[in-house]
Order: sequence, then C-alpha cells, then structure tokens
Amino acid sequence: MCNLFRMEDKDHVSSWAKDVESLINLMPAYQMNPDQSGPIIRNIEGGRRQLVNARWGLPSPIFVQKKAAEARADKMRAKGQAVDMDALMRIEPDRGVTNVRKLTLPHWKRWFGVEHRCIVPVTSFAEPDPATQEPGGKVPNAWFARDEQKSLMFFAGIHVPGWQSVRKVKDGLTTDDLYGFLTTDPNGW
Repeated sequence: MCNLFRMEDKDHVSSWAKDVESLINLMPAYQMNPDQSGPIIRNIEGGRRQLVNARWGLPSPIFVQKKAAEARADKMRAKGQAVDMDALMRIEPDRGVTNVRKLTLPHWKRWFGVEHRCIVPVTSFAEPDPATQEPGGKVPNAWFARDEQKSLMFFAGIHVPGWQSVRKVKDGLTTDDLYGFLTTDPNGW
C-alpha cells in the first residue's frame, strides 16, 4: 500500500475540521514521503479531536530492529571489533512502518484502542505501476484519487504519541508523535 501521498486541499481540511482543536497552521503537503511530518486528526481525552503534525512511520516490531542490529554486529565482528548488542539495539535506526497490514501481529495490539486512532487527510496516493515500466527498469507511479477534482478523503490510521527512538543516526534519540496507515488486502471494489 501507499508509501507516497499528497494532501493538497488545506482549505477543505480546515473547513471539515471546524470542531477540531488545531495545534498547527495547516499547509498543503504537495508530496508526503515516509518519515516526513504531515497532518493527522487524532483523538484526545474527553472525546475531542485534534489536528496535529506527526511523523509518518510507526515503531518497527522488535524483530525488525534486532535483525538490523545483528547485521551491524556481524560487520563489526568481521572487522575484529567488540560488540555490545544492548548498545547496538539502543542506537539502531528505526525507519518506521508506514502501513500496518498484519493486525494479528502482537506488536500492533497495544495501539488498537480509540485513544490511538487517527485519520489522515489525503487528496491522492501513489502505487508503483509495473505495467508502465520504462526503459532501464524504472517503474513509474500510478496516482489514485477519489475523483477528478482530487477531493479530500481520509486514510484510517494509528497514532503513537511521544515515541522515543533513533530515526536517523545523525539526529540521535528523538521523541516524536508517529502515525501509520491501516491497510488490508485488495478486494474486488
């Protein structure tokens, strides 16, 4: 599912979200890529909703982080360096998960409550289109929208506030509000 989307209609989102507390000045996001900050509407206490910016990419399952840290450890050992796996796990960058597909994975269950639900405003999204592969192997994107006018639509998501992790080595440990889409297998619609 989607790893690239656009949210070009800030006026419609603002109009739609009149009864939503806003912590941001909504700017159109011409193109949203993983690990970028973008607008979401999340639930907050008292049954209220809030429009905020959050970073796209939920925390990766521990087995993903462990596999990456083990690969780094193998390279270090090959160079004759000592390895402290606990230290490696603490600094292993987590690129995040943009789309939650397997809802049965225990990792996701802690964030299934109403307090972690969000919606993401979208006007169009892209998927690779192998049928239009270009010479040299480049696969262009096919863009999908609700209609020709690219009317506003929303993706269902999960929001994780205040998550501490290393997203990029150069930034070190950061605390971010994160989100990702809930997706499912394609159907006949």
